[in-house]
Amino acid sequence: MGTIRLAMAPIAWTNDDLPELGAENTFEQTISEMALAGFVGTEIGNKYPKNPSILENYLSIRGLSVASAWFSTFLTTKPYEVTAKAFIQHRDFLHAMGAKVIVVSEQGQSIQGQIATSVFDKKPKFTVADWEKLTTGLEKLGTLAAEKEMAIVYHHHMGTGVQTTEEITYLMEHTNPEMVSLLFDTGHLVFSGEDPLEIFHLYKERIKHIHFKDVRKEVAQNVKQQKESFLTGVKKGVFTVPGDGMIDFVPIMNKIIESNYSGWIVVEAEQDPSQANPFEYAVKARKYIKEISGL
Repeated sequence: MGTIRLAMAPIAWTNDDLPELGAENTFEQTISEMALAGFVGTEIGNKYPKNPSILENYLSIRGLSVASAWFSTFLTTKPYEVTAKAFIQHRDFLHAMGAKVIVVSEQGQSIQGQIATSVFDKKPKFTVADWEKLTTGLEKLGTLAAEKEMAIVYHHHMGTGVQTTEEITYLMEHTNPEMVSLLFDTGHLVFSGEDPLEIFHLYKERIKHIHFKDVRKEVAQNVKQQKESFLTGVKKGVFTVPGDGMIDFVPIMNKIIESNYSGWIVVEAEQDPSQANPFEYAVKARKYIKEISGL
């Protein structure tokens, strides 16, 4: 078995894309409850201190390490240099925090943050020129990450140009495995209608970061039928923690362990904290992962 560590994302306490969700929850409450629930890592949210030494002190006394943090690329809509400049600053911060991977997702043309736009009907489709900008830009960012002995992990995401199995496959086939790795997100795959086991089987050698979230089937179906946005789905509770929705995580976890995966598994289930108490759901997720894997 590889070395697997379990982390929690702060989005369950405060949603950076919908700041009204969890505005009352503090940074210190968030990381304290993560640790109390039994997690040893965290991804980084907007409320976290930006000074590495200050953040390290808050985390270390709670036994937490930084798994990674999201970075938005705009390779299809802005000059590469714009993304590269911001990426280097982000890379250096994560490197100072001891992270080994950098989560990247192309936000050029993305509709994931548009509250009134149907996430299925209006999803962007990249042109050949868009794909060329994205793939070459990602390889350059991968080279920048390698300067710090880090890797970029691409986050396929609802409402973006890399969401479906076909799009993930295109991205993987048109990028250098040495420069571009993959983030495996169960919730986004199932919400989109993809088969997570198929994606894992195809790209297990390139998966260097994992997000575990579950999907409430009826909410997901309703979002599609009612032509609602991604953020509307989040507010209605389309995502939940592993073991609380429609996904069978047992075969997924078995495949992860069999593959000798080494890295983080991050529970990242954005919900309305006024409807789904973050600490309660963190405990529920931790117990479920222990039950199905022994971790």
